[in-house]
Amino acid sequence: MSDARIRTVPAIVPAKDALDRLRDGNTRFVDGDRCIDTYLSHTKLDKHLMGQAPYAVVLGCSDSRVPVEIIFDVGLGDLFVIRVAGNIVAPSLIGSVELAAGNFGARLVVVLGHTECGAVQATYDALQEPVEHRSKNINSIIEYVRPSFETLLASGEDYDRETLIKKAIRTNVRSTVNGLMRGSKMLEKLILKDGLLVIGAEYSLETGIVEFFDDGKVGE
Repeated sequence: MSDARIRTVPAIVPAKDALDRLRDGNTRFVDGDRCIDTYLSHTKLDKHLMGQAPYAVVLGCSDSRVPVEIIFDVGLGDLFVIRVAGNIVAPSLIGSVELAAGNFGARLVVVLGHTECGAVQATYDALQEPVEHRSKNINSIIEYVRPSFETLLASGEDYDRETLIKKAIRTNVRSTVNGLMRGSKMLEKLILKDGLLVIGAEYSLETGIVEFFDDGKVGE
């Protein structure tokens, strides 16, 4: 009997169903009721040798306290995870999302920020007291986050530090969502014609809960 593997094309998971899976997985994580299938998937490496078909893309922060696969209680092959400090949107990151959505069939993209984000806090500090000798690479991250603060400060509201940073974290998430929705012809086409959904979310370090911004629009 031949042991040749036959590659099958998995059905594309609609964005709504993918979002439901992420919600359910996060609920299990918060409740401490982990799914046995998640653990079993770690022992089935051969299942993934012929390709991948992640049902969602998560563009999240590199923060060590926000391990995406764990907080959504998923197994191998479930998510296409992109992590970068500050969950910013840059050309290579847009390209990564295009790859997952265009080549692998993911129809949900979640931009995942989190409370107490170090990149956002560093941007606030840079606005207060610029550092001449900061790495140009760190500065490149700060420059992507900076517009979120500038938008809030332009409103004329008198925010204290804590409130301003909290709002900037969410504004930064929504800025990245907009960057993905409007910065790629491929993603625009997938949104208009193939059911791709790009939304924002925030993970709470305090509770473990992921709050989704369901409409994916900019605003409070």
